[in-house]
Amino acid sequence: MNPRWVCYSCAMRLAPRVLPIGSSLLVALVGCGEVDGVTGGGAGGASSGAAVTSSAAVTASSSGSSGGGLLGPIGGERPVTVQVPPGYDPAKPAPLLVLLHGYIAGGGLQELYLDLEPEAAARGYLFAQPFGTTDKTGLPFWNATDACCNFYGSTVDDSGYLATVVAQIQAVFSVDPKRVYLVGHSNGSFMSHRMACEHAGAIAAIATLAGSTYADPAACTPSEPVSALVMHGTLDPVILYGGGNLFGNDYPGAFETARTWADLDGCGKDPLDALPRLDLVGTPLDETTVTRWVGCDGGVEVEHWRIEGATHVPLFKPSFKKALFNFLDAHPKP
Repeated sequence: MNPRWVCYSCAMRLAPRVLPIGSSLLVALVGCGEVDGVTGGGAGGASSGAAVTSSAAVTASSSGSSGGGLLGPIGGERPVTVQVPPGYDPAKPAPLLVLLHGYIAGGGLQELYLDLEPEAAARGYLFAQPFGTTDKTGLPFWNATDACCNFYGSTVDDSGYLATVVAQIQAVFSVDPKRVYLVGHSNGSFMSHRMACEHAGAIAAIATLAGSTYADPAACTPSEPVSALVMHGTLDPVILYGGGNLFGNDYPGAFETARTWADLDGCGKDPLDALPRLDLVGTPLDETTVTRWVGCDGGVEVEHWRIEGATHVPLFKPSFKKALFNFLDAHPKP
């Protein structure tokens, strides 16, 4: 199997009815690394509505923050542009959302698909899109877990890099330390789980789509509870809903991933499963079932959204973004 198949092709948003999800033609489309002039190796373009602070030589004085200065760009050799919501006031700490792309989906392709920045801006979030490094085939990836997606044995420390990016953003902007969130898709989901396992003190919650946690549960030892939302389509052909294997590396299923976080967070063993269903994708029914673990340490919660009939790149309705941000808003760090 070609590792390119693991990518989920964020260009689906650009042509949702032209090519089937997961088709080799669609993979080739995004594999070329450029869509509408957004290249695979650089920072994503600004979307409408928000003021943008340049990634070049960002300092506290240029951002208007009362925090300390920073020499050089946020992210160093992998510069990160921080998008600032309208009405940003350094005197009022803002939540921070960090979006982690999937395999090959650097260069803004992830945001082209999920389109989270407008909702982030409307809710007063700072918004950042870091990018992984490229593997020996030139495809962007995150060195995340024992399952995905370091196919060529890179030694890059993406966990340390992302922790530094969050710390640098906090040094430049006024960030609410209790409201730092990660959203990841596919390889970015795996990376989000690793970050929550290794940097729990800095992260309030993660929301992951079409990915899972470590194959070895003992590899995840968070220092404190972290809220987690695990979203997965039941017909995902790339990262299987029930778990599977990527090039010899096992990964757990979606429900198991959520239950692992419930165990790590000290939640009650019996989840709440008679909850209202959600309508997130283009079906005539409320296709998404919600399972929630409560009674967790520190007041955190764990949820699993099982999206019936969805594949690796669900075609979401606007209701998805609202439901996602509602979860984040409801789960600050205690």
